[in-house]
Amino acid sequence: MSEVSTKAPRAGSGEMFDAIAARYDLLNRILSLGMDQGWRRRAVEALALRPGARVLDLATGTADLAMSIAKSYPDVTVVGLDPSSGMLAEGAHKLAAAGLEGRITLRIGDAQALPFEDASVEGVAIAFGIRNVPDRAKALREMARVTRPGGRVVILELSEPRAGVMGLLARTYVHEIVPRIGAALSGAKEYRYLQRSIEAFPPPDVFGRMMEEAGLRVLEASPLTFGVAHLFVGTPLGEGARREEA
Repeated sequence: MSEVSTKAPRAGSGEMFDAIAARYDLLNRILSLGMDQGWRRRAVEALALRPGARVLDLATGTADLAMSIAKSYPDVTVVGLDPSSGMLAEGAHKLAAAGLEGRITLRIGDAQALPFEDASVEGVAIAFGIRNVPDRAKALREMARVTRPGGRVVILELSEPRAGVMGLLARTYVHEIVPRIGAALSGAKEYRYLQRSIEAFPPPDVFGRMMEEAGLRVLEASPLTFGVAHLFVGTPLGEGARREEA
């Protein structure tokens, strides 16, 4: 007879997000004051996809970014990967309602071990997910590996505002208000993890160096909304450059 585990899910894991999947979209809109939608549009534009492209959306969650990509680029196909079956189930309902099942495929997957061949996609995107990956460097190397030469890797992530009066206000919001609202609305303590994970995420210059070390040339690293979020855009280095880096 097998024992039922009483161990709490790892912070940031698929199991943790299963617990908040049903209200994830609503909470995102409320906690970001609606700004997450505009940030995603910036990420979609940064992909600069050509007709017929195949793009990978990591940590796709409820497929918000995948759907934005498909709507903005009518001729591309999207594969969304996420470790949370609960989030993917919510995403599948949204795809069906929008009639996008034929252009977006949702799969259980791990950003640290992508089930794709080298240089097999034109673009990779990940929104609000890289900070939850235990081995970020490994995930970045995987993104560089599967992206074709000239393609783009676009990373949208929440960040710790660091300067100025607006930065102070934003830090107060992230540290004090967001966890309380999230816990109150969702009934889940997992939203306190949000504060800790943002605080622990590397500063933009450090993360940019991580991208370079993983085989990605950084094209852009832009703060959004007083530094509450950052948009990173990279492209795979050539094979010769990768060998030199190694």
